[in-house]
Amino acid sequence: MMKTYESIQLVTFLERPNRFIASCEKNDGEVIRVHVKNTGRCQELLIPGVLVAVNHQPFSHRKTHYDLVAVNKQGAWFNIDSQLPNKLVLQGLRDGVITLSQIKGNVINIQPEYTYGESRFDFFIETDRDEKILVEVKGMTLEHDEIGYFPDAPTLRGLKHVEGLLQASKEGFKVGVIFIAQFETIKYGQINEEIQPELASVIALGQKQDNLFVTIYNCHVTPSTVTIIEEKPFR
Repeated sequence: MMKTYESIQLVTFLERPNRFIASCEKNDGEVIRVHVKNTGRCQELLIPGVLVAVNHQPFSHRKTHYDLVAVNKQGAWFNIDSQLPNKLVLQGLRDGVITLSQIKGNVINIQPEYTYGESRFDFFIETDRDEKILVEVKGMTLEHDEIGYFPDAPTLRGLKHVEGLLQASKEGFKVGVIFIAQFETIKYGQINEEIQPELASVIALGQKQDNLFVTIYNCHVTPSTVTIIEEKPFR
């Protein structure tokens, strides 16, 4: 499954004065204000002077005419569009590119943005064997020595969602987390315990009790495209 951006330009990243906005410089010297499509820290990616890909979106209702969607890190492209993983997973599930080995039946229904209890989960899935599955999707952009980490900043929302999944598992749902590594070279992925040990503990508890499945898919990334490649181990 591939996502394509229609109007990509390569520019140089200058600074990020806040989590929503960055300044970049075009080849002709013009400095542009761009929207950063990721509220995480991205500190290991957004370094002054790096090459980044911005998508030109000149709509009248927008305060900025560009979206910063990808960053070049030591020759490899990393996508940081936080809205992308859900789109990739939805299409991947429909096309059979993403398969969940924990599910026994064939998927017959996928409902995005499903409210259950006090949480809204990314997907509710049903199969022809009457399985009901709740899934959360998380984008993974932090990498070090070919190991992927999530998160790159504390996420209370992410912790709440995993806790909600474990509660739903007690009520008959199969539950899981799908990580989309928005880069290509990755041996395996894991929770960033230094940033959020509570999240690591909750996920470990769910796996120990065999209530929670966790899977990772990596992606081939270019400035204008992102394509899911294959499943990678989670540790």
